This record gives sequence, C-alpha cells and structure tokens, in this order.
Amino acid sequence: MNSFTRQTLAGLRLMIVMTVLLGVLYPAVVWGVGQVAARDQAAGSLVQADGRTVGSALLGQQFTGDAWFASRPSASDSSGDVSGGTNLGPGADLDAAVAERARAAGLTVGTAAPDALTASASGLDPHVSPENAAAQVARVAAARGLPASEVQQLVTANTEGRQLGFLGEPRVNVLRLNLALQALAPTKAA
Repeated sequence: MNSFTRQTLAGLRLMIVMTVLLGVLYPAVVWGVGQVAARDQAAGSLVQADGRTVGSALLGQQFTGDAWFASRPSASDSSGDVSGGTNLGPGADLDAAVAERARAAGLTVGTAAPDALTASASGLDPHVSPENAAAQVARVAAARGLPASEVQQLVTANTEGRQLGFLGEPRVNVLRLNLALQALAPTKAA
C-alpha cells in the first residue's frame, strides 16, 4: 500500500471517528444533560393553560385590547418566526419610532418606562419592567372592572427577581401575568 492510500484511509478513519464523536455522541450527551438538568428549558419552557399550550415563557406575544397587559414593542411583531431588532441607533429615526409608539399607546416620551416605547434587541422579549407593568394597572383594572390594588397585587406576584440574586433586573413575564389575570377575571382571549 503506497503512502497516498495510507494517508487517505487514515483521513477517512479520522473523519468517521470525528463525525461519530462530534456529530452523534456529543449532541446526544448535551441533549441528555438538558433533559436531566433543565427539562423545562430544553422543552422550550412551554406554558400550559386549561390543558393546552398557550405559549412559551421565553418568547413574547402580542396582547391587544385594554383588558390585557401589553408586551414590549417588537420589531418583528412578536411573530416568533423571525428575530431581530430595528437596528435603529440614536438619531431621528429612533426618535420618530419612539414618538409614534408613545402616540399610539397614549404615553408621554420621558415619563413612560423606556421599555414601553423601545423594541427589544431580539423582538421576542417576553418581559416588561415592573414600572411598565405598574403603569398599565389602571387601564387593565378599569377594562376588567377590578380594583387597581388587586391588579397591582398580580403584578407584584408575577415580578421575577434578579437571576442568582444579582444578574439582570427585576422583570414581569407578560404571558404569565395575563394568564393570572385571566384566572382572576375571565374575559375573551386576545
């Protein structure tokens, strides 16, 4: 067997071994660890209501109407099939987009929570700030015929703290908040 043939066979053997190791075994191990250590996250953090899947705790959804807490603005309309921000940097285009969102929501630029007027980087952020949620309490309470204090208690109960106690900011998952609101005072779906 000549040198070329030996090297070719050695290369093929290496390719087969690496394909099995990195293309089959490694993904299987990662999948298995995910199933054991983080089963909910590995399955997509699906949220169930009334025996059916209504969304994912990791993906934002649009809620329309005064009876629902509104999600953060989304450059992709929270469609879930695409991800991405507006790519607007500081300047006239961003200012115009923020002003338009403020006008449409009946908010005032400068006094509204920043996340009520700016799209998230992914366009799929499932959270709003506690300040953003608190600013919506009066509208949601009036639309549902509930005392504002009761709706504020739902916001407080659905506010998640910093991860590991120091990472990130407190946040409210809008899907879970709206499901808790629906359980308290049912209305037509969004």
